[in-house]
Amino acid sequence: MLLSRIKHSVFRLYRKKTVQSHQLNYLFWECTLKCNLDCLHCGSDCLKNSLVKDMSKDDFLKVLDDIKTHNLNENLFVCITGGEPLLRRDLETVGQEIRRRGFRWGIVTNGVLLDNQRLTSLVNAGISAISFSLDGFETSHDRLRNRAGAFQKTLSAIRTVSALSKKVPLNFDIITCVNSFNFSELEKFRDFLISEGVSSWRIFSIFPEGRAKNNSEILALNQKEYVSLMTFIAETRKKFSKQIRLNYSCEGFLGDYELKVRDYFYFCRAGINIASVMCDGGVTGCLSVRAEDFIQGNVYKESFSEIWRGKFSVMRQRAWAKKGRCQDCKVWDKCLGNGLHLHASLESGALRCNYNELFLNQ
Repeated sequence: MLLSRIKHSVFRLYRKKTVQSHQLNYLFWECTLKCNLDCLHCGSDCLKNSLVKDMSKDDFLKVLDDIKTHNLNENLFVCITGGEPLLRRDLETVGQEIRRRGFRWGIVTNGVLLDNQRLTSLVNAGISAISFSLDGFETSHDRLRNRAGAFQKTLSAIRTVSALSKKVPLNFDIITCVNSFNFSELEKFRDFLISEGVSSWRIFSIFPEGRAKNNSEILALNQKEYVSLMTFIAETRKKFSKQIRLNYSCEGFLGDYELKVRDYFYFCRAGINIASVMCDGGVTGCLSVRAEDFIQGNVYKESFSEIWRGKFSVMRQRAWAKKGRCQDCKVWDKCLGNGLHLHASLESGALRCNYNELFLNQ
């Protein structure tokens, strides 16, 4: 107990210093809101034919030039996501330009459109990381993704990347949304991933945003299942650490499960080390933080560097979030009101409390 308190005290000092310096380390680019799937849990509510026009590559490259000119971070990592980024035909051109500016880049994809030819093209454009969404075995995955055959195509892409990663420096990991469809198969799915040579796995759970908000009743885990999920992750990290590295998402403070289910203490870095350029030019923290109150500006109206240096106070100073159930919370200083993506506005309280879900009846 004493050691835990010491660790938390040291971490809070680190967090304070990190917020004060707020160095930009990770930039998401929402390159499109179009998608070739129709996932039940989509937080962005992406569509096959989005009404939001894709940001042009030239407009996004201006953002990178601004970042480079103002020396926000020469080691910046750019993560291209969507929608489905592989729908863009100029993705490789953008990747080459990112590398030419000295930054590294990667994508988050559902993998359906990734074959050997496209992968070779991406590698030649300097891609260094690919994250795949794979949500259980075939029945569970295809049901969540709302597309028959999606699992087989994604698995084929993962196998292609896995084989190539043994020859070239290319990192990849699997992201799994744990939900009511796949919860019962987690152990077998873990063993399957290990057998497929997957060494890095990230898990997150359903949160009520976008299309997921309308489907949360059929997808979300109940309290007992959520506690069991933490146990599963902790046991996997302890017993299978040499085969696969598993981390739970940074969604919220988890009490005694902190450091047992992920490598780091909970820390919502949106607007602190992470920023996102949305498809319409809006600038926010991470792309899960989409509420109007958290959009800090637009790159079509002001420079990204001005937004990063002059805005984001609502993300860096969280006193406003101490309301509702958070008002008298005994772990406030460790949580600061949970993840920003769980706030519908500055006036609303957190839509979900991970800590309460885990320890409410204890």
